[in-house]
Amino acid sequence: MTRILIAEDEDRIASFLRKGFEANGYSTEVVEDGLQAVELARDADFDLMVLDLGLPERSGLEVLSDIRARGEKMPVIILTARDEVDTTVAGLEGGADDYMKKPFSFEELLARTRLRLRQADEIESTITAGPLILDLHRHTVTLGDEVIELPGREFALAEVLFRHQGDVLSRQALLEAVWGEEGDPGSKKLEVYVLYLRRKLGDGVIENLRGQGYRLRPDLVTSPG
Repeated sequence: MTRILIAEDEDRIASFLRKGFEANGYSTEVVEDGLQAVELARDADFDLMVLDLGLPERSGLEVLSDIRARGEKMPVIILTARDEVDTTVAGLEGGADDYMKKPFSFEELLARTRLRLRQADEIESTITAGPLILDLHRHTVTLGDEVIELPGREFALAEVLFRHQGDVLSRQALLEAVWGEEGDPGSKKLEVYVLYLRRKLGDGVIENLRGQGYRLRPDLVTSPG
């Protein structure tokens, strides 16, 4: 089922959006502030975000900047007040795919949502690394006949490595790409998630170059059979 993340702090509008999308067969999750939006967009799988620009804690523009900086490509439709023209332009330049001015017709929002989802399906959907195929929409890796699920940050880490296969990526670069501002140099979470991926994809797939970083080695993957 297609999942939509709704980042809106006005209860009335959030409820209106949730009910409308769910009545049309979509699954939704609602968050009330920008920090929650950034965290949930990173930790869960969504196909599209409806993003209010006037969020507390972290503005819609900051949320947009954060998710685009870490490579998140899901379509984003921003919601804006009529007097926020400059902010709307900044949002579009910052990576938003579309915008709606409040008050708006849900039927128009639904039509734009369907359009953006279709367009997303037409662009890059997989990355191939040797015999491994990373599905950017389903968050899986295919190896022969085996389909391997990659939840949350496992997928985020895998995507960075797949996009830079063969390149050595420093530990700090990976922490920042996957965990953003939480990229604490003293943390061991990167090593934990590298271990998770090695268990699923094979011990030799992710190479650790002491003092330099990590790199994906698709040439070391053994095809099944």
